Amino acid sequence: MIHPTAIVHAAARIGADVSIGAYSIVGEHVAIGDGTWVGPHVVIEGHTTIGRDNRIFQFGSIGAVPQDKKYAGEPTRLEIGDRNTIREFCTLNCGTAQDVGVTRLGNDNWIMAYVHLAHDCQVGNNTIFANNAQLAGHVHVGDWAILGGFTVVHQFVRIGAHSMTGMGTILLQDVPPYVTASGNPSAPHGINSEGLKRRGFSSSAIMAIKRAYKTIYKSGMKLDEALAAIAAEATATELAVLTDFLARPGRGIVR
Repeated sequence: MIHPTAIVHAAARIGADVSIGAYSIVGEHVAIGDGTWVGPHVVIEGHTTIGRDNRIFQFGSIGAVPQDKKYAGEPTRLEIGDRNTIREFCTLNCGTAQDVGVTRLGNDNWIMAYVHLAHDCQVGNNTIFANNAQLAGHVHVGDWAILGGFTVVHQFVRIGAHSMTGMGTILLQDVPPYVTASGNPSAPHGINSEGLKRRGFSSSAIMAIKRAYKTIYKSGMKLDEALAAIAAEATATELAVLTDFLARPGRGIVR
């Protein structure tokens, strides 16, 4: 199911039932898993591995060299998991030798048009990136995070699991798990309670997360004091995700 006008390198590894559309180009070091559909006019290059049952729409640039002036041609990689949807005009770059050398996109992600994943980004599973969400280099995004349209993320920022950003958000600091942030500069606006309900979080777990949010943002405590207070009172296992995130060094959290 490779269109006659597509150019697929003889050394590329193409799985069963893969479809590659008209005028698409697949490079030498590319591997594409079973059942993946590649639309027309897509360029897949570099040391890129794509899992099974993905859908990559037209005009995507997948696996190009990083937009990093320090890049000197090292064989860094891009790894894409399974069942992702990557819509039109998305750009996903390979990693750099200055980090782990690989950019990763996990499983079951919904990536809308014009999204950019820069070098060394690490994106988990079940995320949603709305149109024009832009990640600079070395950004980490946890599972189930939702980025609103035109969200712009500074390099090295961490975005926690189950968090959410509003449209047009500028993220210069980390967003803790479960938190909703928006604005320029971004500010916290409660927790993503509706998303948590849809994912089956119990009412008691959501209440525990709300109390933890108030401890961080409403108590007047310093962050290390708030972290200690949450750890001392934690009864919901879901709070371990939050305390682990806050205990690791980063760019500071949105305030």
